[in-house]
Amino acid sequence: MHKVSVIISTYNRFSFLVEAVESVLSQTFTDFELIIVDDGSVDETRKIQEIYQHRVKYIFQENRGVSSARNKGIRLSNGEYICFLDSDDMWEKDKLETQVNFMDKNKDLLICYTDEIWMRNGVKVNPMKRHKKYSGMIYDKCLPLCIISPSSVMMKREIFDKVGYFDENLPVCEDYDLWLRISKDYPIFFINKKLIIKRGGHPDQLSHLYWGIDRFRIRALTKMLDNRSLNPEQRRLTIMELQKKCDILLSGFWKRGKLKEFNQYKQLQISYSSL
Repeated sequence: MHKVSVIISTYNRFSFLVEAVESVLSQTFTDFELIIVDDGSVDETRKIQEIYQHRVKYIFQENRGVSSARNKGIRLSNGEYICFLDSDDMWEKDKLETQVNFMDKNKDLLICYTDEIWMRNGVKVNPMKRHKKYSGMIYDKCLPLCIISPSSVMMKREIFDKVGYFDENLPVCEDYDLWLRISKDYPIFFINKKLIIKRGGHPDQLSHLYWGIDRFRIRALTKMLDNRSLNPEQRRLTIMELQKKCDILLSGFWKRGKLKEFNQYKQLQISYSSL
């Protein structure tokens, strides 16, 4: 059994993937297994097992999406702690060491995450104020948008028994959905160190492949409301956020003359307005 299981899910990103793997293998903390779940790539991704051989565990599956790939990696892992690394991101050398030390000193904590360096098309950029990080019971802070990068988290594996796995019915915003389920009941600690490098701007980012990302956040919010396990204040805040996101979509649908979609989300908004 390893201390940490590192799971990289990937799809047609061979060049990015090699750099991501190198950033894991260069860690100062070395008691980890590295599991790569190839979600049906048709590029050179299979070569990764030839390059790294016994240093990685390579699994291929037919294309089922990032949630399915991550979930498969979790189920095949054996580490006390679970970490994810998106195949277009990289880690600083002391990422694992910093988080393992913190989690070992805080035995009751189930999850922590770190700050990020943002790169867009090879240029360093500053995150906007709305991406500010928070620590503790942060359900309210997780409602507007996803402030936690999957590449930055370290989680005890038992957390999935408590809140479930990634939702394989969500093609995007699957991380937003999971952070809501966790933050509803458990504190999430923020380590204020920039330990991951998030690379964006390339055309195959999932956020670029789907229009109207708030559609999927709304699905996550309705799941939280339908579960009926929120306390009264959480429920109030969740309904408020759902109303805001519906307003954004409704404005876009109205401008584009998409009356069917407008009516669909208007009815959804009304149905959750008096809960």
